[in-house]
Amino acid sequence: MLFCLLVSAASFAQRGILVKAGDVVQIVLPGESSLDRTFEVNRSGQLILPEVGPVMVSGFSEEQLEKQIQRKLSSAYRDLSGLRVILAEQRIRVSVRGFVKVPGEVVLSQGSGVQMAIQAAGGLRSGAQLDRIQLRRESMPDPLVFNYKSYLDSGDVSLLPTLQSLDVLFVPASPKIGNVAVDFDPKSLNDKGDAAENRSAVKVFGEVYNPGSFSFKANASLVDMLMRAGGVTRYASVEQIRVIVDSRPQTFDLKAYLDSGDASLLPELQAGTTIFVPKQEEEIKSGANTVYVMGEVFKPGAYEGNQSAGFLDILANSGGPTRFAETRQIRIIRQSGGVEPFDLLAFTEGLITSMPDIGPGDAIFVPEKTDLNEKSWTKVSPNRAVKVMGEVNQPGRFEWSDEMSLMDLLAHAGGPKPSADTAAIRILYQMGGQQTKSVLFNLDAYISGESAGNMLPPIVAGTTIMVPQLPDDPSDNKSQWVRQRSEDSIYVFGQVVAPGRYRFDPRMHFLDILAAADGPAANADLRNLRISHRDGGHARVSQLDLALYFETGDESLLPKVVPGDSIYIPEKDRDWLSESKETTVRVLGAVRKPGRYRFNDDMTLLDLLAEAGGLENNGYPEKITVVNLSCCKDKAQSFDLLEFAQTGDFALLPVLRSGDTVYVPMREDSNWAKARQGLEDVFRVVTITAVLGIL
Repeated sequence: MLFCLLVSAASFAQRGILVKAGDVVQIVLPGESSLDRTFEVNRSGQLILPEVGPVMVSGFSEEQLEKQIQRKLSSAYRDLSGLRVILAEQRIRVSVRGFVKVPGEVVLSQGSGVQMAIQAAGGLRSGAQLDRIQLRRESMPDPLVFNYKSYLDSGDVSLLPTLQSLDVLFVPASPKIGNVAVDFDPKSLNDKGDAAENRSAVKVFGEVYNPGSFSFKANASLVDMLMRAGGVTRYASVEQIRVIVDSRPQTFDLKAYLDSGDASLLPELQAGTTIFVPKQEEEIKSGANTVYVMGEVFKPGAYEGNQSAGFLDILANSGGPTRFAETRQIRIIRQSGGVEPFDLLAFTEGLITSMPDIGPGDAIFVPEKTDLNEKSWTKVSPNRAVKVMGEVNQPGRFEWSDEMSLMDLLAHAGGPKPSADTAAIRILYQMGGQQTKSVLFNLDAYISGESAGNMLPPIVAGTTIMVPQLPDDPSDNKSQWVRQRSEDSIYVFGQVVAPGRYRFDPRMHFLDILAAADGPAANADLRNLRISHRDGGHARVSQLDLALYFETGDESLLPKVVPGDSIYIPEKDRDWLSESKETTVRVLGAVRKPGRYRFNDDMTLLDLLAEAGGLENNGYPEKITVVNLSCCKDKAQSFDLLEFAQTGDFALLPVLRSGDTVYVPMREDSNWAKARQGLEDVFRVVTITAVLGIL
């Protein structure tokens, strides 16, 4: 790279080139990284060097440049033996201003022209005046104005001035864009004329497509000027065109000229002429045979009818309905004041065959279609509306037609939301006055084919359809329970993870509602579930051993539940005081956990002792007493647990029933313990007597 810079510098030196603003200077000083790089000459002709600051170099040759820099650097650096200063690149600084996209100063390579400078400034903006671009230079007293458009047309580079460093290019705006800064539209500007504020221009305005000021051309006729203005509109009064020539107004009949071709009818135009095309004034038509067409037709108005003209003839003469027309609700307003509806769509589909007769003075009104996004309820009258509320995607008032069904209406409302309770849709009918009738409809059963007769409820105008919302999770908000009827609910209490009131379908299973409550809790007593059946005249309670169902899989054990029933799952280790004595067995004496225990026929004395934690260390297993409760009198029997453990004879186990009592005595209550205690007392008395005798 250094070799290339040296070759470039040698070529600059041979040509005697002087340094100017924008040039790039390469300084080479080994060991000094802050200096060993390129520097650009600024607008003031200076290099900004580290440690020494600005150094004036503009107008220096390369040899003078190196000496100047060496002299400046010697004040801050001692060893400058390896210093080399090279003019690496010649560039020019040009300021581009005016009607360009990015005005400002640009840096270009030596020899770059006007087009490159404009391109570096982002290009010309729409509305720039290309034939009056100015070049300003300090050495020139007046700006140099050149025609850039001529260069673009011919490609002749000699038409453009040569740029020098610190030149200023100014691109003016065209006077046609006016004095207000707006987005420039060349087409619109051309449509408005080409003479701008020129007083000699011909002004054309009124009912023409492109009113504006147009440059005056000799021998141009009034028809030529109208054509330059885009021609007259359909509403122009061509018989009453006003022309002001030399402050003298006159009227021109364009229709008469076109009918006759007489050029003598054309007024002679001069510079500054004003042409005004007025709007044709509509006369209110009325008469014995007039028929009026209003609303969404292409040409509403009053039309002369005759006895042979039918409804379709008059509608076609008015241009026909627009695409916004509600052709199902056309109204015929009779001259006598009566109103008759007509369904044009049904007529075209062959559903009806007769058309209304139209007489003189009648009016045909074609209403606008109802926009679903239009919230105004006035677009549909109450006697033609059906209201859909609740959990649908687009609730609102909808126009009703007799051939529509409930499914059509729900689909028109966007369908039910995922949170909609489609099994309890409520339909409210107006029965006259303030009387209403409410009908419950199960859409789920209808879709699955389970409803009786598979019939949809009839819908008429004025009906209200309410799609309720499924209740929220009761654990989130208890107040949401009011949204669910008790007749549709099953109550789950006790030891479940999420007790509460749950929506239940008769097609569901007992296990479904238990799973909805997140199943039994860890301390649930699965053998003693209680189900309260409330669907009859009196509530009845059934018991379920859910643990037995899980052991056997016998589906007949599961009860049938319906909405209104309640399920209670008790706690496994509940307080014994809540159990009746007829359903428990009492375990007393030397056991670890004496108390009352629930007992069933599958249990034995061993199960009961195990549930009571077993015998204490001082328990007397040879004399366990079992008191059986009977209808006439109680019966007590003894059981030797030690003998049973040695023999394994299950015939030794006593029979237990609910209500019995089991007593485990302590070892000190045995006969042998009592005899031993008696002997100990005798020996103690003898010993005391002997001691007293010795004394």
